[in-house]
Amino acid sequence: MAEPTNNDFLDDIEDMEAEEFADEMEEITDEALELDELRVERDDYKNRFMRALADAENARKRSDKDRREAENYGGSKLARDMLPVYDNMKRALDTITDEQREVAGPLLEGIELTMRELLSVFKKHGIEVITPAVGDKFDPQVHQAMFEAPVPATVAGDIIQVAAEGFMLHDRLLRPAQVGVSSTPAG
Repeated sequence: MAEPTNNDFLDDIEDMEAEEFADEMEEITDEALELDELRVERDDYKNRFMRALADAENARKRSDKDRREAENYGGSKLARDMLPVYDNMKRALDTITDEQREVAGPLLEGIELTMRELLSVFKKHGIEVITPAVGDKFDPQVHQAMFEAPVPATVAGDIIQVAAEGFMLHDRLLRPAQVGVSSTPAG
């Protein structure tokens, strides 16, 4: 048997070092893979968290919008039901004669006060009266044409009669003003 030489001894050390190095590299590779997996998992959780946070913010904004709309427009059904009361009181006040004022002055004054109070309550709750005048231009956004007639000395689309006032609830149309509209005069 040949005696080990210095070179054989060095080869053995190099082989051992190579194995240790390979083992260390394998550990490093395993750790790097585990670290990469943890980064992917972290990024996934971060993405889920950001989405959940955005969903929560959107839900908060939606609920704020719904709350504001409920405050502003929640009473629209009641308001719509009160419009005929306004119409009837206005018609009653418009038909009062001077003779009736002399006979029933205090009663009529009470009706006028009630009408002012009704308008005050409307204003308090964001209800505005749309009062078109004869000669105004017809606007389909706030007017409803009840009839159309050719009237001399008018332009097509002019309001020729106001049948009923309209109402806005904040920025929404509660009821359009009901009007008669001039058509092109027959020539």
